[in-house]
Amino acid sequence: MPSMKAIRKVLVADDHDVVWMGLKQLLSEEPDIAVQGGATTGHEVLERARKERWDLVVLDITLPGLSGVEILKELRKTHPALPVLVFTMHPEDQYALRMLRAGANGYITKGSMGKEIVRAMKIVLGGGTYVSSTLKRKLTLERVRKIQGPPHAGLSDREHQVLIMIASGKTVGEIAEELALSVKTVSTYRARILEKMNMRTNAELTHYALKNRLVD
Repeated sequence: MPSMKAIRKVLVADDHDVVWMGLKQLLSEEPDIAVQGGATTGHEVLERARKERWDLVVLDITLPGLSGVEILKELRKTHPALPVLVFTMHPEDQYALRMLRAGANGYITKGSMGKEIVRAMKIVLGGGTYVSSTLKRKLTLERVRKIQGPPHAGLSDREHQVLIMIASGKTVGEIAEELALSVKTVSTYRARILEKMNMRTNAELTHYALKNRLVD
């Protein structure tokens, strides 16, 4: 009898059960790819990656505790060859370039068609990089122009995340709760953002984010 293909194991890092179940259902007709685990926090992702063997991590950006960028950087230290596909609600303009620079093997939004999501997984599992045609053009332009980045490019990954959340209308308390940080810590990030971007108010940050299409 011909040998069966080994099942390639997918770990879904997302704090919403519906995402885990949806991807599991989406891959149910794929004979050699299966969602075989989930993680709801950044620390759980790193722990499961340390204890178990995975062929692909499907990673959300916004998780309690560690952010997606922080998780990705840690995974690159401990598992440099582990494929990671970012799967998020955040539009490409907000995070795609930053996640790819941090070592992601692909970036796809949750609004994508099911077939395209499966295609993205297969490309990344096959050793390739998945990006949309729009993002591919942006990457090409970035390499060709080699221009100095905009003011927000100088922010740390966590500062960038807090900037977007502030510009989305969230209070310091709401951000602290969502990121599992203290209000004092988030306030410190906000102060650093304002200083680095030479701004004084949340309204200025919001105007900047809207102008630069960091938020809808």
